[in-house]
Amino acid sequence: MHIPDNYLSPATCGTLIAAMAPIWTVAGIKVKAQIKRHHETLPMLGIAASLAFLIMMFNLPIPGGTTAHAVGGTLLAVLIGPWAACLALTVTLLLQALLFGDGGILAFGANALNMAVIMPFVGYACYRLGQKLHHEKLGLAIGAYVGINTAALVAGIELGLQPLLAHTASGAPLYCPYGLNVAVPAMLTAHLLIAGWVEVAFTLLVFQFVKKVAPTNLYQVPARTNQRPWIALLLGLAALSPLGLLASNTAWGEWDATELKQRLVQQHVSTSAPRGMVHGFHFQALFSNYDIAGLPISMGYILSALTAVLIFLLLIRGLQHETNTINH
Repeated sequence: MHIPDNYLSPATCGTLIAAMAPIWTVAGIKVKAQIKRHHETLPMLGIAASLAFLIMMFNLPIPGGTTAHAVGGTLLAVLIGPWAACLALTVTLLLQALLFGDGGILAFGANALNMAVIMPFVGYACYRLGQKLHHEKLGLAIGAYVGINTAALVAGIELGLQPLLAHTASGAPLYCPYGLNVAVPAMLTAHLLIAGWVEVAFTLLVFQFVKKVAPTNLYQVPARTNQRPWIALLLGLAALSPLGLLASNTAWGEWDATELKQRLVQQHVSTSAPRGMVHGFHFQALFSNYDIAGLPISMGYILSALTAVLIFLLLIRGLQHETNTINH
């Protein structure tokens, strides 16, 4: 679901970044107020961002030769609140794009809208409805499934609109070459059949874990949180992250120009990749595809996971120190 650069037109990317700006502003204000009321929100932001990062490393094989992954958007919204989840997922997506080349720099607004806004807020709404009907876990499961599939639907629409929004005088697509009739079914099929159910499983398992280590709901009834079980969980997921390599194919809509050209030729659609993609913005991340030069890819995966967790926790530690300094 991480849309790379050059699949969306610059106009689309700019519009979605502009749309996200007020959302990030409101999220910052809401979370700042939440931290003042409940100080445990701040360390949980780092833990939540780390958790989402690790969950997204576990790629799943999809029939047809592509892959997908869970995200944890609904889970984060339930743990720390939807606005805090929005910020945590935004930071996760930013680190993925800048350091690991997972998701585009110009497409950051689109990815944030899909995974940091639509997914947690839709999922949380379903969860709250389940709570009101006295079926908390059912609401959580439905929220996880509906949240990720709603985000996948919107991503499919964003991609599928490109041939209509950006094309040459002869009608050839400049960016994503697949229309709505291809992009939407492709995105939804992967998530309705496989990724959505894995999202549900991850969400319920971690939620059950939370109930054991922190019986009160962290967002609605905050309590002082013991971070040791969380750190153990994060380290365990980091150690298991190479399992994501078992699905080695590229997710739908995340091919580079060479891979896309091969697909288009095989499908007798075109003999070349779209012009806007070939001559577009190309950013080379330091650890592209979670690969660290000179190390086996599995070790690169583990070190990438640990690096991300360390960055998030150090970032939060710095914010805690600054907050304490201001308060004193």
